[in-house]
Amino acid sequence: MDSGAPSKDFRSAYRHGFARVAACTLPVSAADPARNAEAILEQVRRHHEDGVAVTLFPELSLSGYSIDDLFMQDVLLDAVDRAIVDLATATRGLRPLVVVGAPLRSGSRIYNCAVVIQGGYVLGVAPKSHLPTYREFYEARQFASGAGIRGTVLTRPHWPGADEDGDIPFGVDLVFRAADLPDLAVHAEVCEDMWVPVPPSAKAALAGATVLVNLSASPITVGRAEDRHLYARSASARCSAAYLYAAASRGESTTDLSWDGMTMAYEMGRLLGQTERFPESAQATVVDVDLDGIRQERIRQGTFEDNRRTEWIGEEDGELFRALEFTLDPPRGDIGLRRKVDRFPFVPDDEARLAQDCYEAYNIQVSGLEQRLRSIGSDTWQPKVVIGVSGGLDSTHALIVAAKAMDRLGRPRTDILGFTMPGFATSKGTKENAIHLMESLGITWEELDIRPAATQMLKGLGHPAGDGEEVYDVTFENVQAGLRTDYLFRAANQRGGIVLGTGDLSELALGWCTYGVGDQMSHYGVNAGIPKTLIQHLIRWVVASGQFEGEVNDTLTTIVDQEISPELVPVAEGEAMQSTEDAVGPYALNDFTLYHVLRWGYRPSKIAFLALHAWADAEAGEWPAGFPEDRRTAYDLATIRRWEEAFLTRFFANQFKRSALPNGPKVVAGGSLSPRGDWRMPSDVTGRAWLEELRTNVPEA
Repeated sequence: MDSGAPSKDFRSAYRHGFARVAACTLPVSAADPARNAEAILEQVRRHHEDGVAVTLFPELSLSGYSIDDLFMQDVLLDAVDRAIVDLATATRGLRPLVVVGAPLRSGSRIYNCAVVIQGGYVLGVAPKSHLPTYREFYEARQFASGAGIRGTVLTRPHWPGADEDGDIPFGVDLVFRAADLPDLAVHAEVCEDMWVPVPPSAKAALAGATVLVNLSASPITVGRAEDRHLYARSASARCSAAYLYAAASRGESTTDLSWDGMTMAYEMGRLLGQTERFPESAQATVVDVDLDGIRQERIRQGTFEDNRRTEWIGEEDGELFRALEFTLDPPRGDIGLRRKVDRFPFVPDDEARLAQDCYEAYNIQVSGLEQRLRSIGSDTWQPKVVIGVSGGLDSTHALIVAAKAMDRLGRPRTDILGFTMPGFATSKGTKENAIHLMESLGITWEELDIRPAATQMLKGLGHPAGDGEEVYDVTFENVQAGLRTDYLFRAANQRGGIVLGTGDLSELALGWCTYGVGDQMSHYGVNAGIPKTLIQHLIRWVVASGQFEGEVNDTLTTIVDQEISPELVPVAEGEAMQSTEDAVGPYALNDFTLYHVLRWGYRPSKIAFLALHAWADAEAGEWPAGFPEDRRTAYDLATIRRWEEAFLTRFFANQFKRSALPNGPKVVAGGSLSPRGDWRMPSDVTGRAWLEELRTNVPEA
């Protein structure tokens, strides 16, 4: 959509590149096209009122699928023809692109077809390519295959939408494009077409189709529903597309078969929605598909376009597709958002999936560190691991990764050299947590007080704090951060080790780290691929899965529950400690923005729109398993806008820190910020265009 649209339409899903689609099933009246057309029209009208752009119905939904040789009866075929005219005429003034199934004559054969209707006109007809003739299927008895039919027409001068010669586009090469929603491009295939090795939809996707629809009858047998999910999910993932599926329901003949009325919608491998099977009445899976996301994924995955060229799709000497345009007139204003938006896109809500992700993330980190230690060791010398342990989340997690790596390498944990380095604002609680953790893990540790050296450096710089004045600026903070890292590197030199970095992905995005001689630097950054919002769940998983024994788990639980603080600025007794999130914003919102910038390249206004749907109501939607009840909060649009602006400002200003990033493994599919592993960006680029888009298109409240 036009990124310059006014912010007053901010709450419109269509404004942000979504399109509402519906996969509908309904009771069929076998061999009664007129009645079926009336039932279909009733659903289309409802979907129009609901802001739907595409409405899919099952295979042969105008006639019924299970009527066998009645397909070859003139009475039936004539009734279908009249039903199409009546249905098309009745859709005048209605928005949805309607895809219905019908048996149609062409020449001396009958074809099992998807008829596409919109706004009072028949736009085109796509015949089924692959006719099953195995097990319970006998379709070739009545129908001809549409495979290879391209660039042809059906002559139907009496149909609304026929051209001046009375023709309607007919073939497997049709893609229906919305002129006023450019990324909406629909292709229809019929039932068995999905089950073959190279489905028609795969070629259509390469030709630009973004929403693939399947009209199905598919009688139900035990286990077949799972197979349908497998094929639909696979098609949506391989084609970087949305895939809608609608199967025949009640009313089909049960002489030998049964029908479950299954509907579902996938998007790039993700199930957006499905309905209960074996329904008594009409029902639909209605979801909002992300056309921006589909387009962005195809841009990122260069092999998608490579595949189009190698398959000669859209080439003169290959297979051409016809683009048939229609005007959708998308609804404006707030129609809600019919899809789940994760509050924590790096953290699954599903408990089993979260456990799986934590298992994989932890083991990626551990195996990465193992390999680094193996690669630089020798038969006579093995490097120690030098780490600063503050008692906070990041250093805690890095330490338990290091401990597990040593266990797997068969080395003693005493080869981990932990340093707790209290500064001017280190609290008693975090220091005690750090010491308890190091002792319970059985590593070698010592306390190294940085305050004397920090005072001397401040005094040498002529900084007022060197003489005891309460001037707590960035220099005051960075002197402490820099000294800690300096000590760690010198200790590594002295004792034959490598410095293990503890900073996480979220801090790197925000530039919330001290460059060079500071926590930005290490020999190996084990946490560099882990977002802040995931770390607490990783530590909880380490406890729950029994990675360690004894007092370790009690200390880990205590650390997870404390507030995030750099503890660099002293506070008076009774005052709240320095809060990281007060300075840079809630990590929940920062990670939300980071994910959608890094993974999808969305406009800031779209990210704000999604954040509002994810965070506006603490009682709505799901929270990750184990997320504390007292931390479940909500954010209004003003707060979201404020912190997204802060994120973008910091993100663009701090690329130089990421350009010089130490080695560390990529962990989450959402991306990493390593210039070698995933993210490449100039250090001197401006974020002005992103900030302008946010300020122009997101209301302040």
